[in-house]
Amino acid sequence: MTYRVFIAAHSAIYALFALGLYFLPDQLWPLYGVEINDQYGRFLSQHTSIFLGGVAIIGWTLKQIEEVSVQRSVLAARAWTNLLGEVITLRACFEGIFVGFGWSDPLFFSVLTAVSVWQMKRVAKA
Repeated sequence: MTYRVFIAAHSAIYALFALGLYFLPDQLWPLYGVEINDQYGRFLSQHTSIFLGGVAIIGWTLKQIEEVSVQRSVLAARAWTNLLGEVITLRACFEGIFVGFGWSDPLFFSVLTAVSVWQMKRVAKA
């Protein structure tokens, strides 16, 4: 997979989650075992979409970069972001906050971390 395709796909995933958490928080969070029971919880979900959407936008705007050192930096930032997501969501699973489908989040972030690191090594060899 090329750098450009990977960053576009990665950005699309983050954009979908941003849109989902903004427009469908009452439907999505229960899948993870989390209940949205007031306007403040709903707002926090929508607020989270700012950052997910921002990651998507940054990736989308940087997918055209040709310089290998910048590509590696973008991929390293993606890997660290996903590793952070992995740690935080794994904690939520072990503490019983995320149940059911919630266990898919640490797996999701683990895969994206591994693929980001793999892409980073691949770009360095090119």
